[in-house]
Amino acid sequence: MATRTAVRAADEGLDPGAILARLDRLPATPTVWRLVVLLGLGFFFELYDLLFTGYVAPGLVKAGILTPTTPGLFGASGVASFVAALFTGLFIGTLACGWLADRFGRRAIFTWSLLSYTAANVVMACQSDAFGLNLWRLIAGIGLGLEMVTIGSYLSELVPKAIRGRAFALCQGIGFTAVPVVAFLSYLLIPAAPLGIDGWRWVVLIGASAAIVVWWMRAGLPESPRWLVEHGRLAEAEAVLRQLEARIAAETGGPLPAPAAPEPVQPRGAFRDLWVQPYRRRALMMAGFNVFQTVGFYGFANWVPTLLVAQGITVTSSLAYTALIALAAPVGPLIGLAIADRFERKHVIVAAALLYIACGLAFAQTRDVAVIVALGIGLTLASNVMSYSFHAYQAELLPTGIRARAVGFVYSWSRFSAIFTGFVIAFVLREAGTPGVFLFISAAMLAAGLLVGLLGPRTRDVALEKIAG
Repeated sequence: MATRTAVRAADEGLDPGAILARLDRLPATPTVWRLVVLLGLGFFFELYDLLFTGYVAPGLVKAGILTPTTPGLFGASGVASFVAALFTGLFIGTLACGWLADRFGRRAIFTWSLLSYTAANVVMACQSDAFGLNLWRLIAGIGLGLEMVTIGSYLSELVPKAIRGRAFALCQGIGFTAVPVVAFLSYLLIPAAPLGIDGWRWVVLIGASAAIVVWWMRAGLPESPRWLVEHGRLAEAEAVLRQLEARIAAETGGPLPAPAAPEPVQPRGAFRDLWVQPYRRRALMMAGFNVFQTVGFYGFANWVPTLLVAQGITVTSSLAYTALIALAAPVGPLIGLAIADRFERKHVIVAAALLYIACGLAFAQTRDVAVIVALGIGLTLASNVMSYSFHAYQAELLPTGIRARAVGFVYSWSRFSAIFTGFVIAFVLREAGTPGVFLFISAAMLAAGLLVGLLGPRTRDVALEKIAG
């Protein structure tokens, strides 16, 4: 009781808006970027887990656990069922579990969700039949979905407004280095069986190294000051901010800039507030966008080795080409370090969608190895520029009090879409071949770009509290 009384007394006299205005005026020194890097390391493990799906699929087929296609649209023994199990878990994690980060804090849920999906993957790596494989992939997906919601909310709230775009770009640039890592590990391990253990199991277990570094990462991260303010824990938010200010002032060697006039802080909200304007329009727009962008992003990322095999390229060669394409994965977000805070994010999203469509349609028509790799790199760059842009964008559009739940809701539609996308792509691949798959993907990307381009508001260099208003 005495502790609670002391905290309430410390909170008295503190202005929530002034605390957040001080946060938004901080210069982008090494201390700020170090926080982004730590979150980026968490995102590395997240993407490693998410994107090894397509790379291990040929190994699962080779081991006789899964089949490339299915006799029916929703067969449970094909690669599509493995993809669907992941995205079913992601759908549950993003839609039903986002409230945990709003209730218990960004820092705690960032840590525990990472540990939970790592443990589930260790169990999955021990499975030898389609049912067990898909069950544990679904369980891992729940923790992974919660992690995805938490990282986006955490990052948008922790960094100053002037670098939000670049912060997301750097975070995703670090995260997407997981793509060439998993691609080359798959290239080396899946055709072989080191120590008599299937290569795909090695790829999954190597990713479980997340558990080794997660506690070290957690120690370097403060709680989100915005989350603390939203929960009335002003003294704790003040303490976090004072520590940041002291470190940053030491790095700049002079006084910090004066904060801008405080923006009004929204009262703590409930999920029903999402259906009040302007949030209702934003939520419906981003839900629709996520349905369509998933078809393009995961349609290529999870299926490119299988699509190459369908074009007559061997499993080993398809993994080699995929590994070369994967080298470009971190480059897309790193381009954002140059453009993210110079151009409106909605405009970058539209441009990336158009580039993706052009490269995808050309990819489907070629058999030349050099052209396949070049167009694959173009697709990778476009999709990853879009990825950092829309993750930043959807977190900016929604209010702090329900940010994790709201982001979880709109993002869950991408997971819902992905549950069925794998089955539909498998069906289209069987009926219309690779050109049909890319025509389907291009139509979805066009719809995604139009939604944001026509309906999305501007957010560049605007305080989250002002966007919320």
